[in-house]
Amino acid sequence: MTSYSLRSASPAKTRADAVVVGVVATSDGPRLCDAADDVTQAYGRRLRAFLSTMGVTGKAGEAVRTPTRDEVNAPLLVFVGLGDDATDPVAVRRAAGVAARSVPNAASVALALPAETPELVAAVVEGHRLGGYTFTAYKSANKAETTEPADVVVLTPIARRTEAVAALEKGEVLADAVALTRDWVNTPPMDCTPPLLADLVTSAHKAVTKGRGAPKVKLEVFDHEQLEEMGCGGILSVGNSSASPSRLVKLTWAPKDAVAHLALVGKGVTFDSGGLTIKPSSSMVNMKGDMAGAASVVAATLAIARLGLPVKVTTFAPMAENMVSATSTRPGDVITMHNGTTVEIANTDAEGRMLLGDVLSLAVLEEPDVVIDIATLTGHMQLALGDKVGAVMGTDDQVPAVLAAGEAAGEQHWPMPIPEEMSERITSSKVADLLQHDWVRWGGGLYASAFLREFTGGLPWAHLDIAGKEMNLASPYGHVPSGATGFGVTTLVEIARSLSEA
Repeated sequence: MTSYSLRSASPAKTRADAVVVGVVATSDGPRLCDAADDVTQAYGRRLRAFLSTMGVTGKAGEAVRTPTRDEVNAPLLVFVGLGDDATDPVAVRRAAGVAARSVPNAASVALALPAETPELVAAVVEGHRLGGYTFTAYKSANKAETTEPADVVVLTPIARRTEAVAALEKGEVLADAVALTRDWVNTPPMDCTPPLLADLVTSAHKAVTKGRGAPKVKLEVFDHEQLEEMGCGGILSVGNSSASPSRLVKLTWAPKDAVAHLALVGKGVTFDSGGLTIKPSSSMVNMKGDMAGAASVVAATLAIARLGLPVKVTTFAPMAENMVSATSTRPGDVITMHNGTTVEIANTDAEGRMLLGDVLSLAVLEEPDVVIDIATLTGHMQLALGDKVGAVMGTDDQVPAVLAAGEAAGEQHWPMPIPEEMSERITSSKVADLLQHDWVRWGGGLYASAFLREFTGGLPWAHLDIAGKEMNLASPYGHVPSGATGFGVTTLVEIARSLSEA
């Protein structure tokens, strides 16, 4: 386990095994960031030529390693690109993530990245922790040996300030939450069925809430029989196809000084075969990630509690496995949802909205000030926005709030509309109140959000569609590794923080 600390030491004189130095790209060529001034002085006039020889430009994503001679005490120097803005927490977070993957087998690392403010300190810690994330639970022992450093020192002039220490702790809490989400999303679906995922949540809850001074978060787990009694037809319409029974996890963080009440809802389909509307084989490969919404709301709630934010949070994570069997829901079936709304099924591969409809209506009963749901909901939004930008839809007051939270958290989201004609499409069933899907190729993601809106009771609400963002199928970038990303967690925590300051 890597230990992080703050120090105001000189990067040129520190005795760490490796020193990471931030490089800014300017119109006059690359220059070392202010945190590395004494490294610049140590090299003197040779620095510009040296950087040129090594091919250092300062562009984002760049990392160049070089052994040192007598210029600095550390035997290894790593130049990491910051782009053209050394004060941007997003750029710093990403550069720290690149740095974590660029220092092999060093027992101790010193980070000379921009860290002059608490916000930047948190960005460095969060980025480095997440950039170095690996998932090795299923690797054989000889392949799972860690290359993480034992000690990482963030070099900052505000090392002794209380707010800097708090920022370090915040960075670690956020990194823990994202890493937890990544772990669950990376877990093979055979080991992450609804009951097993509920068990994982229970274990994580116990770890966070045990001990003196730990936050008090209430945990409730509802099984198949209880879901039947509650009338959660939407969840059961999906989960009844599986030998693994459905679950619903509810978490409640209720501090005495709460100034607002936030409800979080996350889709937890632990594997999605498509049901009787079965997916093509190639489309099933990464469907273990279809529970990323549930993972993210649970992890965010535990992080909010650890940070002690004065916001009540009521979180619902419905869990079901969408399989093919004799008990699968059929196209043409009519399902009664928790709030009594009847829904005609047209496509069993549009199952996420059925889970969310039930739990959104449960969330409304809690009378929160704001409802936020997050889900890997529609391939339409992945086609529209790619694999790095999430979609946000909802009420006029909440969409801008989510966008602002995402920007502050360093995650990209884009607003999408819910056009008026979608109301006609979702109510076009001849036999039920709502039509779950209408097979029109255009605007499927907007249709889904209009469907969800029917279960929000008119409350302030935003829907985050993160389909395609839950898994990075390409090479690592910034602080994001290959595999599960944990996208959305830091945005959810930032939403709670902004409510606490409203």
